[in-house]
Amino acid sequence: MKLLSALVLYKGDSSAHILKAGYDLTSLSYFQRGTAQDFITFTSKILVERTGVGARQSVKEAEYMCHVFVRGDNLAGVIMSDHEYPPRVAHTMLTRIMEDFAGQVTPAEWTSGSLAGGFAGQLEVYLGKFQDPSKSDSMSRLQTDLDETKIVLHNTIEAVLQRGEKLDDLVDKSEALSMQSKAFYKTARKTNSCCGTSWG
Repeated sequence: MKLLSALVLYKGDSSAHILKAGYDLTSLSYFQRGTAQDFITFTSKILVERTGVGARQSVKEAEYMCHVFVRGDNLAGVIMSDHEYPPRVAHTMLTRIMEDFAGQVTPAEWTSGSLAGGFAGQLEVYLGKFQDPSKSDSMSRLQTDLDETKIVLHNTIEAVLQRGEKLDDLVDKSEALSMQSKAFYKTARKTNSCCGTSWG
């Protein structure tokens, strides 16, 4: 079981922007980390933009799970994990991260369109603290409101996209991805479709 990243974003009217990001990519080879970070950022923004306010969902993408929560005030969080990591624990972690973030960073900073100044290093602390879900699962059991909240599970990222949208087109149009990342993505998608392997 592995957590790879935690991001805090703000969901604006037409797009989402990242306020803080933390990564633990030590399970990937050194050469894959930059490309993986590009895709985590890209995927997180797409998912927040296509998740309704007040909604939670967990979406499978290759061998990863993307756990997303958009609060009523448009503050959003995304956690990337492997398939074995329990979604309930990931969503407990998301709730706590955003509560802490909202307590330390003013809403005026959320909407500025740039990275937030405070909260430095705290996402990495959360990634370390929640890396073993058996330790944090007892904490999540105490949070009964999460059990009553529906977490929508999607088998592919395409299920989250708006009608007529294609992930390949979004990748092509993205300015956030380098040419190397786009080429890597296309190769991985071809490999996945013919062989059933994944891009991690």
